[in-house]
Amino acid sequence: MKNTIMHESLKNPAVGNGVTKKEKVPVVAKKVVLPFILITSLFALWGFANDITNPMVSAFKKILELDNFQASLVQLAFYGGYGTMALPAAIFIKKYSYKKGVLLGLGLYAIGSLLFYPAAVYQEYYYFLTALYILTFGLAFLETTANPYILAMGDPRTATQRLNLAQAFNPIGALSGLFVAQTFVLGALQSDDVDFSMLTSEAKAAIKSADLLVIRDPYVALGCFVLIFFAVIACAKMPENSDKNNTAVWVSIKRLFRKERFVGGVVAQTFYVGAQIMCWTYIYQYAETLGINNQTAVYYAMSSLGVFLIGRWLCTYLLKFINSGKLLTTLSFAAIICTMGTIFIHGVWGLYSLVAVSFCMSLMFPTIYGIALEGLGEDTKYGSAFLVMAIVGGAIMPSLQGVILDLGGPGYEDIRILGVPEVNISFVLPLVCFMVVAIYGYRSIQYKR
Repeated sequence: MKNTIMHESLKNPAVGNGVTKKEKVPVVAKKVVLPFILITSLFALWGFANDITNPMVSAFKKILELDNFQASLVQLAFYGGYGTMALPAAIFIKKYSYKKGVLLGLGLYAIGSLLFYPAAVYQEYYYFLTALYILTFGLAFLETTANPYILAMGDPRTATQRLNLAQAFNPIGALSGLFVAQTFVLGALQSDDVDFSMLTSEAKAAIKSADLLVIRDPYVALGCFVLIFFAVIACAKMPENSDKNNTAVWVSIKRLFRKERFVGGVVAQTFYVGAQIMCWTYIYQYAETLGINNQTAVYYAMSSLGVFLIGRWLCTYLLKFINSGKLLTTLSFAAIICTMGTIFIHGVWGLYSLVAVSFCMSLMFPTIYGIALEGLGEDTKYGSAFLVMAIVGGAIMPSLQGVILDLGGPGYEDIRILGVPEVNISFVLPLVCFMVVAIYGYRSIQYKR
């Protein structure tokens, strides 16, 4: 007999923002603990992919002798897959089921990871970009499925808390990705320690070949692990949405874009994800201007994820007592202050300010997500798809930051603007992004009145 979630919220998954003190509504009901754990594991799984990839921007630049814009295409390919596949993913899970959406996502994830093998054999940069693009087709399916699935696994009043709880496991996977990047990739790259201009073409080709194999191996291992997880999910009994509403896609989309709260959420999410990826990608370049190599800079990236994780758990608790819009607004202003420190403090304290930004970002994604989806009912799946498509901000913004970094040449401090190197001034882009998020946070407080 098919396992189903009996809670009415799965039929009409409206999203809430907290419970009164007198009510004892569980964040996760006992009957869905196992499915909750399995789906929450996906958050760690795509966090791993995200943060093993961030250092690759700098790695590919050195191995293949790229400029900053060309290297930033790693993020364009990686996050561009979200913009391409999120809406098809929503249509798929609307027609079939959450479980099938998860399985298709895991399958695409594994295929993209395994394509790193032929990419390394042919030593073509654009083959690697294609593999990343396909990999994120899978991540788009997983995020489009997992986020509304988690929201629906219980009482609507605890939905935002539940999503923050699940999202708290994302940085655990991200930290694991950074650990693998540092231990098995960055520490083993020969190109990080040599000057290619001093080498013969044969020596350069040998180093290039060896380093691309170093990049290949973790992704191939990841693909094999994802296939194992695919088998676990395929065999597990997972609750399904009993909603069989057959509303036409475009009718649903038209309704969605008449809702100010939702449209504002998509815009805010686009800018937030752009800010997050810029802060986590270009921390390596920022550190390099201070004489810190990539392998050592990973410690600062790990610290960023550490404070991000602490912030995620703390904010999940605070949401019991504080309106989500107020908390979002407060942390957005804190992020603005920290980003200004990143721009105008040239030195290690500027780097510390960049690390501190991650604490402020900790609650933003799931909270924007929860606020934007509140009250969407049968349109939730398509609403979720557009919020996942908003992750394309992580593709666009880093490329724009790469353009700023190339203003004076291939280095990171070729010119000074307002008295600071171009790598510092490039963080004006995350600054603008956090301003947009702050506006949405403030507007969301008005929605509650």
